[in-house]
Amino acid sequence: MTSTMRTPCLVLLAALLPLSTHAADPGDRLYATGGVTQIEGAAGGGLTPWAVIAGYGTRDQIGVTAFFTRADPTDFDLQATGVAVGLYDRVEISYARQELGLGSTVPGQTIAMDTVGLKVRVIGDAVYDQDRWLPQIAVGAQYKHNLDMAVPTLLGAKHGSGVDWYVAATKVWLGGFFGRNLLLNGTLRATRANQLGLLGFGGDRNDDYRYMPEVSAAVLITDRLAVGAEYRVKPDNLSVFAEDDFKDLFIAWFPCKRVSLTAAYVQLGQIADKKDQDAIYFSAQINF
Repeated sequence: MTSTMRTPCLVLLAALLPLSTHAADPGDRLYATGGVTQIEGAAGGGLTPWAVIAGYGTRDQIGVTAFFTRADPTDFDLQATGVAVGLYDRVEISYARQELGLGSTVPGQTIAMDTVGLKVRVIGDAVYDQDRWLPQIAVGAQYKHNLDMAVPTLLGAKHGSGVDWYVAATKVWLGGFFGRNLLLNGTLRATRANQLGLLGFGGDRNDDYRYMPEVSAAVLITDRLAVGAEYRVKPDNLSVFAEDDFKDLFIAWFPCKRVSLTAAYVQLGQIADKKDQDAIYFSAQINF
């Protein structure tokens, strides 16, 4: 690491967590190949999980990440915190707590949800070369438990807990976009969650699982700076209020392997009785 990159990295570490500045990098994989942390706690983009495993650990290493995310939609506020453990670049275990402040919809009230995730890398490799053309493919599950079901029940939600199942495929082409590294990801999720589960699971319009596609694309402008976009299709289970797809434009900075910072402009559509919920999204991740 050059001295010019070490200085901002150490400043960020000092501000986020009192880590030892003499510790080795937390793994030997390439920069950004662990992604950042999505809102439900899995390694990936901000909105959707990717097939990558959390942290920078190789098949001989264990990686640990912790994250904090904050978004302020027009009429609500949303934050998430959590941790993930990547075992030997094969298995990921994660936990996250999401909290949605209901603003003027229900003044003074907040809905909280716990999400426990498991992801397993099945086959393939994220980085492309002539001998590794198959994308990295992972399967995952996210068990979600809503801690505040009074409002979701009034809106017609049928359940306070649910499991999302997904399969994700990720590939990184080194120098594949005008000489820059290009990442593409596709995820297919089976879910019946309303607004990630913050408004419960299932509803009067639908109480069955639906298959929802999610896509991400990112270009690494440098080895440590990525820009990209995501689109996440959502179910629409409650007749009382529509549920729109999520989409974002993001920029992620990896000043060193211990820290990543992500900022995004997010369009969340309608949430409960409020339409056009756009937000500025910020997320900080630290790696061990």
